[in-house]
Amino acid sequence: MSRQESTAAGQRRATVVDVARLAGVSTATVSRVMNRNYPVAAATRERVEAAMRGLGYVVNAHARALAGVSGRTVGIIISDVVDPFYAYIARGVEREAAAGDRLCLVCTTQGDPQRELAFIELMHERRADAVILVGGSVADRTYRAELARRAHDLDAGGSKLVLCGRPSLGEDVPTVGVEYDNEGGAFAITDHLLTQGHERILYLGGPPNLSTTRDRIAGHRRALELRGVAHDPDLVQPGAFSRAFGYRRMNELLREGLRFTAVFAANDIVAAGAAQALEEAGIGVPQDVSLVGYDDVPVAQELRPRLTTVHVPLEELGRQAVRLAVDGGDEDDWRAPTTGTLRLGTHIVVRDSVAPPRAAKRRRS
Repeated sequence: MSRQESTAAGQRRATVVDVARLAGVSTATVSRVMNRNYPVAAATRERVEAAMRGLGYVVNAHARALAGVSGRTVGIIISDVVDPFYAYIARGVEREAAAGDRLCLVCTTQGDPQRELAFIELMHERRADAVILVGGSVADRTYRAELARRAHDLDAGGSKLVLCGRPSLGEDVPTVGVEYDNEGGAFAITDHLLTQGHERILYLGGPPNLSTTRDRIAGHRRALELRGVAHDPDLVQPGAFSRAFGYRRMNELLREGLRFTAVFAANDIVAAGAAQALEEAGIGVPQDVSLVGYDDVPVAQELRPRLTTVHVPLEELGRQAVRLAVDGGDEDDWRAPTTGTLRLGTHIVVRDSVAPPRAAKRRRS
């Protein structure tokens, strides 16, 4: 059968059986060559690959993975694909998975913990090499117990649950983790505002029951305490990680007359919404109010003025999540442990959105 015959209109596509017949081997040998999961003699491999080329046979890795016949799959579970925080981590996962000839399956939960648990179960059924959970977790004992049970199930099947940017489930739960210095970044950006003379700093955004938010608020408060600045609960306004929330809540706070000289937005997207509300109210950044964010996604450089923020190595988080879970074949790769947690650093990126408060400017003049 020629390649033209196998792909002509109205003709069926070449199958594994066709490849085996042309190469003079069994279908099992063809499968071993395609999956690279069993030693095959070099001459035999060459015959099979030549037959595949001659027939125009293309391995449908996606179909094989969904059918549960291939373990060369990495699953990533995120809240939302349009949020840059998740999108850049997912890109890192996909690129590292592709480098190891693995299929990457992306599942979105829209923030629903039950969907998250269901997707882990699905990935277990598909025999994924790794299941990567991205983003903060909710503080719920029942949920944590269910998550721990699924981690044990994955481990028993030779897979691994990877916690990316979320707390450990405990030393007795077989997971690996990659995280970033979330609290340290919040401490650093708050201290940056304090050293510029700001004491009335509004913390804006982030679901209050999410571990990511709790850590960022903890770092923020620690910086205030070390500088001797009293904590004002009115200046902590949690909410969604969204531009709409930043815009709406900032408008409400301006109407209520809350007094502040700087805004620490829980992420850059919230900062973009807050910046729009401030601009519409005739309040200049940074001359009237300073504004900072978190994550350092592209919107931080697109805003005017450009946003001072905390850089999180998002794509590298995704890459390391895959490396932690699967054997890359490099025994000297120190960044691929089989247990424990790897922590990546964060740092401030100083741009144009911070200046001393007006009162401090007058005292210096």
